[in-house]
Amino acid sequence: MAQERELIRGLHNLRPRHRGSVATIGSFDGVHLGHQAIIAQLQQRAQEYGLPSVAIIFEPQPHEFFSAEKAPARLMRFKEKLLALYDAGIDRVLCLQFNETLRSLSADAFVQRILLDGLGIRHLVVGDDFRFGCDRSGDYDLLRNMGAQHGFTVEDTATLEIRGARVSSTRIREALQSGDFELAQALLGKPYRITGRVAPGRALGRQLGAPTANVRLHRYRSPLVGIYTVRTTATDGKDISSGCSELDGVANVGFRPTVEGEGARPLLEVNLFDFSGNLYGRELAVEFCHKLRDEEKFASLDILKARIAEDIDDAKRWFAENPRQSR
Repeated sequence: MAQERELIRGLHNLRPRHRGSVATIGSFDGVHLGHQAIIAQLQQRAQEYGLPSVAIIFEPQPHEFFSAEKAPARLMRFKEKLLALYDAGIDRVLCLQFNETLRSLSADAFVQRILLDGLGIRHLVVGDDFRFGCDRSGDYDLLRNMGAQHGFTVEDTATLEIRGARVSSTRIREALQSGDFELAQALLGKPYRITGRVAPGRALGRQLGAPTANVRLHRYRSPLVGIYTVRTTATDGKDISSGCSELDGVANVGFRPTVEGEGARPLLEVNLFDFSGNLYGRELAVEFCHKLRDEEKFASLDILKARIAEDIDDAKRWFAENPRQSR
């Protein structure tokens, strides 16, 4: 029987009906093929037990709590992750605020308060490198021992390797930073996309001859910085433009060093070819195809304008040479 998708924000929102589940724990940044293998394993156990599957995640992510703006760039923001977990088959997502209280929990206390008292778990699936609790003292062996004492079972997952190396969020970030979108797609199981809502900007792109849709990234750091060819769709399933479900374009991801001062947050600006209209308030999915160049600071807006025109020509040439393959 299919379960209704549900987001539970914090232990205080757990109810008696939430007790009894099979669960997994992790950051799940990117929900890549390694994560999907864990979720598939979890789904199989959920069907065997006749219980809902639960993914326990954290906000902020632990790396962000400890390292703030120096933490690795997120592959996806919270909403994207939530939808990806649902698409992969997760029934419920328990999102815990990662704060000093949670950080200070011993591994034993984490199991007792969250897994037993909170969720009443029957089975737990964890990655082969899973660590938890204060000072990361909890591991697979501790979970097995506590499960034997408290009546739940535990299993780990085999490492998933693609092209001779482990699938990981770190490896995907490295692929994106080097512009290897083919490898990133192989590890994610789909092309890398960033989604976000179009917000009003300063209309500078229009002055520079290339009006853009400004997409807020809602993060301190971006896994991508530079100028890229992109394919863009609207997440509501409706045409992005009259008669067009997808438009090619060129995107700048970065800090706009020519026009912004220090301390700016990253922004995604997309110039869609052959488009005229209003996209304010619509959510776009921007698929990255090819890196054209790094972001640069120019001496004047006139020089920037000329370079943008070159970028548009280069992007159109790339699309002409790399048409979308039929699906």
